[in-house]
Amino acid sequence: MADFIVAVTGGVASGKSAVTEAFQAHGVTVCDADVAARAIVEPGQPALAAIVEAFGADSLTADGRLDRVAMRARVFSDAGAKATLEALLHPRIRTWMREACEAAAGEYALAAIPLLAEGGGRGAYPWLQRVLVVDVPEAVQQARLAARDGIAQDLARRMVAAQATRAQRLAIADDVLVNDGALADLPPIVARLDARYRALART
Repeated sequence: MADFIVAVTGGVASGKSAVTEAFQAHGVTVCDADVAARAIVEPGQPALAAIVEAFGADSLTADGRLDRVAMRARVFSDAGAKATLEALLHPRIRTWMREACEAAAGEYALAAIPLLAEGGGRGAYPWLQRVLVVDVPEAVQQARLAARDGIAQDLARRMVAAQATRAQRLAIADDVLVNDGALADLPPIVARLDARYRALART
């Protein structure tokens, strides 16, 4: 059971996945909010039934699964629908994350929450002991995003701008991992953080 839980967050293309993989190399369990979001809307789950009740049967595909394409189009064009969907999903995602982290083996667990700053920060996740922000300059984010997704720089700029600002993320940080270098730079940085979190978990 992991009683000490550390959130990992950061903007798009900041390198969060590479950071969490480096922690996993130390045997740390990572519970991912994106995995939680998919798990809670599987057929038979209460969240899927709640979505059908709120949005109708056309929110499902022919095989009874959530029609993600249709729902994405719907919430992007309707702020009220977006708020309704988030109210249905976010509390369940937080519960799934907390239970998964607390059930993890080891001295501590990581909760990978990309939109922590946008989703209420620590107030929405009072069970977090620390917040680690993976930080990069916005220009680096834009360049990585354009290269990764094969998109124009202008679209990359707008995608970065649509998220919380760098300052907003840093404001909720206990620890900051500056990830503007090479992948080879990460292991020693993560090793130091791992040692710190293990020591904190023991106290």
